Amino acid sequence: MTHLPAATSTPSEQSFSREAGRETAMAKDILGEAGLHFDELNKLRVLDPEVTQQTIELKEECKDFVDKIGQFQKIVGGLIELVDQLAKEAENEKMKAIGARNLLKSIAKQREAQQQQLQALIAEKKMQLERNSVSLVILI
Repeated sequence: MTHLPAATSTPSEQSFSREAGRETAMAKDILGEAGLHFDELNKLRVLDPEVTQQTIELKEECKDFVDKIGQFQKIVGGLIELVDQLAKEAENEKMKAIGARNLLKSIAKQREAQQQQLQALIAEKKMQLERNSVSLVILI
């Protein structure tokens, strides 16, 4: 196995490298002031990479929020249906109770009318008994 000698840079190359780094940093600062930025792939972007990342995170959070709101709406919709169904059942039971109460009132009135008829019949029979008693006394 052969070893390659380590690449060494000459002082002029190091100076050039530092100078290029400073120029790149200055260029990035000037572009940054102008509202232009480089992303991690060194592509020129209008938005700062940090702002872009925050925007992506906000988008994901918004999507999660919208999903949760959709689930909430489904749950509330089910609850509303259940409450409506219970309200209809309660209304039906209420109508049955009103019908039963009216039936009881009707039965009570019928009994009262029947009682009055029977009392009239008793009075009539008593009068007939009186007449028959008086007739019997006269015959004897």
